[in-house]
Amino acid sequence: MSEIRTKSSTIADRFAVAQYQRCAHAGTGLCVCFAPFRVAYMKSHWIAASILLLRLGFAPVTSAAETLIRVVVWDEQQPAQKQAYENFLGNAIADHLAKQPGLRVISASIDQPEKGLSAGLLDSTDVLVWWGHVRQGEISAEQAKDVVARIKRGQLALIALHSAHWSAPFMEAMNERTRDDARRRYPDPANGPPVKFEFVAPEGRFVPTADSLITPAYYAVRRGAQLTVRVDLPNCVFPAYRADGKPSVVKVLDRAHPIAQGLPESFEISQTEMYADPFHVPIADETLFEERWSAGESFRSGQIWKLGEGRVFYFRPGHETYPVYKQELPLRVVSNAVNWLGSKLGKQQ
Repeated sequence: MSEIRTKSSTIADRFAVAQYQRCAHAGTGLCVCFAPFRVAYMKSHWIAASILLLRLGFAPVTSAAETLIRVVVWDEQQPAQKQAYENFLGNAIADHLAKQPGLRVISASIDQPEKGLSAGLLDSTDVLVWWGHVRQGEISAEQAKDVVARIKRGQLALIALHSAHWSAPFMEAMNERTRDDARRRYPDPANGPPVKFEFVAPEGRFVPTADSLITPAYYAVRRGAQLTVRVDLPNCVFPAYRADGKPSVVKVLDRAHPIAQGLPESFEISQTEMYADPFHVPIADETLFEERWSAGESFRSGQIWKLGEGRVFYFRPGHETYPVYKQELPLRVVSNAVNWLGSKLGKQQ
């Protein structure tokens, strides 16, 4: 069970977080943990109360005396995870983060009201850690755009793990970064008509061949004074993957970065799925890790993008049937990223 560390112990606070924390030991109920006491509500009662409070405008209250980074670990909680995680992968990450000082941690899942992404929850979240795989299409475009709008305003940071490269929020974030990049690359002229852009989305989620055009891609045509630019939005995937559990070696490219704090120059992940570059995403602002496999494949396994006033971090290692997020160093990367991204919110980029 994940500990929830709140900024107040008001009744509104307790109900607001109760909706999202699934109890590991109370059967069909939920458990909310507050030091030094615990309050448990059965499912049939707390959902109605917590939704009502959120609709009335109550949200966790910020204490002036204490500043906690508010973290939500969002997970599909697909049954296949039970091969490696007794209580789901997202809860394993949340359990680890809850033990770190300065964090308030909530577990959310796709089967909760509003897919675990209500405005009340996101309003009281600083860092959203996302694990998605087989149910990516159940998150609506509107929900993804809401997450990205919060990132751009500097209210939220996103950490996308492994197969969340195809999650709706990550894809929308990469689309929005591409739109921003396109306008910087092709600014309106001082004299003449503004540049016309045609942004073309990929037709669904599909794996391209290795010799395909790498997206995002730009094709600019000038007819007279008018510049028109076709932009193929990123496919957010790669041409090859292999789920055979072979080990990988992660090389730390920037050991001075806060996300790399406490990491050796390189480390092994004993079981993981292989992804092979090129990764169809915009050029990152920072690349922290490079991952390699004995068969020769490699991948840029830790990348950061600025998006408006916020940031997105992608960390590649994983697969829900391998215990990657029971290992010390991948968990350290996640906790370092949570602390660094949370500390950047509302500050000069």
